[in-house]
Amino acid sequence: MANEQMKPIAMLLLVLNFCMYVVVLGIGGWAMNRAIDHGFIIGPGLDLPAHFSPIYFPMGNAATGFFVTFALMAGVVGAASAISGISHVRAWTSETLPSAASAAAIAWSLTLLAMGFACKEIELHIRNARLRTMEAFLIILSATQLFYIAAIYGAAGSRR
Repeated sequence: MANEQMKPIAMLLLVLNFCMYVVVLGIGGWAMNRAIDHGFIIGPGLDLPAHFSPIYFPMGNAATGFFVTFALMAGVVGAASAISGISHVRAWTSETLPSAASAAAIAWSLTLLAMGFACKEIELHIRNARLRTMEAFLIILSATQLFYIAAIYGAAGSRR
C-alpha cells in the first residue's frame, strides 16, 4: 500500500529536481561563459598577475570559481539522475531501484559539495544576484534530492 503512495511523491520530486538542476545549469553556464570572455588575457612577454588563479571569475569572490565548477558538475549529474529516476518510477520495480538510487546518491553528493562552496561564497559576501539564485537552488536541491532518495528507499522497504 505504501509502495504505490510513494510513487507520485517520487515523481513530483524528480520533476522538481530536474527543473531546478536545469536552472543551475543555465546560470552556471552563463557564469562560465562570462569567466571565459572576461578572464585574464596574458599576451606574449607578459607575466601572470600576483595571486593568479586558473579558476578566476570576474564576478563574485574567491570561492566563485570552485562553486560554479562544482555546481555545473552537480547539475549535469543531477539532471541525468532525474532522467534515470523517471525510468525507475515508470517501471517501479525492485530491479530498477539500484541504478536509480546510485545515480541519485552520486548527484546528491555532488550537490552537497557544490552547496559547501555556496556556503563559503555566502560567507565571503561579494556576489551578484544570479550567483545568489544558484546558491539558493543548490541549497534547496540538497534537501529535495535527499527526500527523493528517502522516498524511493521508503517504497522499497515497504515492498518486502
